[in-house]
Amino acid sequence: MTGLFSLFPANMFSDDVLLVLSVLVFAALLVTKVGYRFGIPTLLLFLAVGMLFGQDGFGLEFNNFEYAQFIGNVALTVILLTGGMETDIRNIKPVLKQGIILSTAGVLLTAVLTGGFIFLISRWMPEALPFGVLGCFLLAAAMSSTDSASVFSILRGNKMRLKGNLDHTLELESGSNDPMAYVLTILLVQVIATMQFPDSATFDQGLTRQLILVSSLTLLLQIVVGAGLGIAFGFLSRWLIKKVDLKGSPLHAIMIVSIGFFTNSFATVLKGNGLLAVYVAAIIIGNDPKFPYKKDIMKFHDGLTWLVQLIMFLLLGLLVNPSELPAVAIPALLIALFMSWVARPLAVFSLTAPFKSMSNRGRAFISWVGLKGAAPILFSIYPVVVGIPGAKAMFNIVFFTTLISLLMQGMTLAKVAKWLDVDDITPPEVETFGIEIPDEMGMLSDTVIKKNDPENGTAIRDINMPEGKRIVMIKRQDSFIVPDGNVILAEGDKLLILEYETEAEEIPQAPI
Repeated sequence: MTGLFSLFPANMFSDDVLLVLSVLVFAALLVTKVGYRFGIPTLLLFLAVGMLFGQDGFGLEFNNFEYAQFIGNVALTVILLTGGMETDIRNIKPVLKQGIILSTAGVLLTAVLTGGFIFLISRWMPEALPFGVLGCFLLAAAMSSTDSASVFSILRGNKMRLKGNLDHTLELESGSNDPMAYVLTILLVQVIATMQFPDSATFDQGLTRQLILVSSLTLLLQIVVGAGLGIAFGFLSRWLIKKVDLKGSPLHAIMIVSIGFFTNSFATVLKGNGLLAVYVAAIIIGNDPKFPYKKDIMKFHDGLTWLVQLIMFLLLGLLVNPSELPAVAIPALLIALFMSWVARPLAVFSLTAPFKSMSNRGRAFISWVGLKGAAPILFSIYPVVVGIPGAKAMFNIVFFTTLISLLMQGMTLAKVAKWLDVDDITPPEVETFGIEIPDEMGMLSDTVIKKNDPENGTAIRDINMPEGKRIVMIKRQDSFIVPDGNVILAEGDKLLILEYETEAEEIPQAPI
């Protein structure tokens, strides 16, 4: 079916493109209300909106895989930049070994097991899987990593906290496992593209040694250069942010975004993994104890992250023609089930067995959170761009598998965590009204005055506040009140309370 109009025409910055994008974004935002009500992952809805507006839906034509690849790389840079800055290094230190093992050996083992399974079923349904053994392992490699966008969005969007640092393990794994999947994908794409018979399963001994050597060096460069530059740019950025006083949090936030893009590009030029470099640099930046304007900067980055996620998933949805998906539905379903129930559990349980502090319930939950998302879809674009035989079928299978993953795993994470008894009760987030205090002053908490509370209708001077607590702000409907002794509290008032150590130097009381 020919699209009614094309997105990204020759003049890609025309008014038509802006109009179409604005409609797509607005429609995607509206459907998120459905997601909140029924527990459907927001990212899945973004994909669905893209498919709805595509060629098989409202007729919007977008088939430029190069554009999608570029926009996806931009979006993943922002996502990992924000995710890294929100990662507390104190939380990932206890799970550093587990996370690194899962993000390297775990990805490799998952790809090998899944590739073997795909090869077996390809003999049964050659029309749906029109490629040989190397193509089977290429397809598996593209899907072998856990998607950072999906993990960050679902875990943090649902404010999930897990026992035994499982949430930090998953975030570390998803933020650092792209290099292995990327190397496997690019290596297999290059081998298939250069071989005269791309699907031949026969290699002479010399070619095998050369293949092992090239893959080892590529992986080493990806990880060492990526991580090394990430550390270097992270500490350099700390110094630069303080040295260049831009007199405002928005400008600091924009400077950090520019640093993220530069880090990604520079690492890629030096044959390192740019996304890994961005994630490592962001962790170092975000854990600076003297990070200026951190709360305001994180608000900016959270909004920017949602915007790029939305645009990326919309465009990926537009790339797919739903009419082509039934042809790959059965193999995609089988692959998704095998990865979820066999390949990833085998990889997780076998590789984390030496870590006695991790329970089998925790391993089972990590096995279940093998979420697919934007990264696997973007990796599956590489074979299409290069022109690998059967690449469009690979792309459709990865896309269908991602849909299944977001439906099957994304919608059940909270229930599975509760069933496995690995969920931790999350304390309600404190609404600070934008007020920040140094750590040494104490901590902020909040409470709401209810109808039957004795404080309802009572002046602050008549309330017997516990030692070490002070009311610092009152929010009444849409207005704010600076408290003094004469203020009478009312039902619905939200109080912001400062709690401090009374053994230290006492905070002087305001006259009442």
